[in-house]
Amino acid sequence: MVSLNHRVLPANAATESLAKHQPCADAIKPKHKAGYPLPHGAETAARAPYPQAPQPRPNPPDSPRGRSEQYPPPGPAQARQRGSGRRGRQTAGLPGRAPWQHAPPLPAAPAVATPLACCFPVQAVRVSRRQAWQVVPAPSLPPHRKAELLVPRPPLCPRPGAVAMLRGAAAARRCGPGAVPGGWKAAARRCCSAARRREWVPPTGWHSGIVAYNSRSRSKEPLVLAAEGVATWYSCGPTVYDQAHLGHACSYVRFDIIRRIMTRFFGIEVVMVMGITDIDDKIIRKANEMNISPVALARIYEEDFKQDMAALKVLPPTVYMRVTDSIPQIIAFIKTVIASGQAYATSQGNVYFDVKSWGRRYGVLTTVYPDTQDEAVDTDKRHGKDFALWKAAKPQEIFWTSPWGKGRPGWHIECSTISSAVFGKQLDIHTGGIDLAFPHHENEIAQCEAYHQCEQWGNYFLHSGHLHVKGSQEKMSKSLKNYISIKDFLEKFSSDQFRMFCLRSRYSSAVEFSGETMDDAKHHLQAISSFVRDASAYIKGQLVCDPVREDILWERLANTKVTVKAAFADDFDTSRAVAAIMDLVHHGNRQLKAVTKCFLNRMLDLLEALFCMEPLFPI
Repeated sequence: MVSLNHRVLPANAATESLAKHQPCADAIKPKHKAGYPLPHGAETAARAPYPQAPQPRPNPPDSPRGRSEQYPPPGPAQARQRGSGRRGRQTAGLPGRAPWQHAPPLPAAPAVATPLACCFPVQAVRVSRRQAWQVVPAPSLPPHRKAELLVPRPPLCPRPGAVAMLRGAAAARRCGPGAVPGGWKAAARRCCSAARRREWVPPTGWHSGIVAYNSRSRSKEPLVLAAEGVATWYSCGPTVYDQAHLGHACSYVRFDIIRRIMTRFFGIEVVMVMGITDIDDKIIRKANEMNISPVALARIYEEDFKQDMAALKVLPPTVYMRVTDSIPQIIAFIKTVIASGQAYATSQGNVYFDVKSWGRRYGVLTTVYPDTQDEAVDTDKRHGKDFALWKAAKPQEIFWTSPWGKGRPGWHIECSTISSAVFGKQLDIHTGGIDLAFPHHENEIAQCEAYHQCEQWGNYFLHSGHLHVKGSQEKMSKSLKNYISIKDFLEKFSSDQFRMFCLRSRYSSAVEFSGETMDDAKHHLQAISSFVRDASAYIKGQLVCDPVREDILWERLANTKVTVKAAFADDFDTSRAVAAIMDLVHHGNRQLKAVTKCFLNRMLDLLEALFCMEPLFPI
């Protein structure tokens, strides 16, 4: 079943309506975008020309190095910067590789597959007449920091991955023989492979005006959406086997703030799907302890989670989708991945994704080397890094019938199938906690790219930082028994105070939860509340005002608006926006007795918009 704005629909009906513009998808389909249900269209990427490498500076006349070398030699960072570049190539034209065979659509969610042209950013290195690179020692460094420097030479021909290859060789030589598994040549090959697989293709489409940190490219990138004014967003939901805790709340509130910023400040309509994991080892284990069915247990905590999110004023997603309602789609998804040669079934009824066959494409979000030797594992997997797509049922365990026997889906395949069933192979944004980056999101990427036979699935991955308990570097989690449930927290603090606590830091950074940090959030809200009360009294004529220069106040307000918008456009920097607002509030408090009603009304509107609450402080 699929919950769509408090209505429950069968999974097939919901996905069919999304694809066919039926009335039940009106809440998802943007009304002002004619002909847009959910994009399944083609992705294209512009091909970039080779960069022109800068020429080396001439040496001084008395230089002992002569005019044939650069003087002084650049450092490694400078060499990398000067050697960076981009070139393009098309996947279908790669030698030795057949064109992609487009994957069949999932049941009730047909996807349109088109050829994909991708450009791959590579290193454009400068080389000498005979050698691509020259490795020289750094005589100016102390003995304990001896290293090789990459000294670029005049341009001859770019070599993909040459910088990473040389770094691996240099690292192995510095550490000595045997320090790197397989020797320096193997290390160089792994570094070169890692450099290639981390390549990210900027999508084409509508520029939102936002720059966001993308875990795929490991840098800030302009947020480009496939459809104008519409963002497709998949959010990993909870595994509903217990109450949600404050660590979950921090992640969901932070992304709720980002969603509201995109909607209110940049006019972007967000289509969000959240998957609910309602079948899992933890659910089965706790259901057995409580002597109830896993489905009944999951329904209890699913409803509990939704109540907690409502108490925190987190907007519900456009669609909730449960794993147990998507089993036919999951089975079809797995069959396609097996047919592509990237997964295999075992005699015991398990199905695994073959990570080694995926090769250098595995390790997009993290540095993982599929070709390294695996530790011995006592399972029916071929390789230790392979992960389960389908798990054979154990005795007395809930199961579904599949071509491989009775069993249930693995964890990673669930989100891949649900997001593909709704959005196809075009997904703008994928979010979750930083602890989900590996292996969950990494495996999602591998599964979806194998299924859709595309070069890039999920254009932007945004990850929220951990919530730490004071005095500990450990995240708040149930497994560590150091968590605070949302219900217990809301008995002592308000949802507005917790939202201010989240606004005080960047969404991607780790944040420490303590009494001091919550007191700081309370003081910020009290300062704003005091200003709002005084402003309300002035509007009602209950304050005596002295004349001041209102032109200065108007100028401050205009500058604050610009600062807040710029902070939000810079990776949703709420901490900088809050600082600008607090500066304006403090100045307003000092000059309150001489400001105009119009100024105060506009300032109150700005405060309400900033803190993304509906409304924050009604007057």
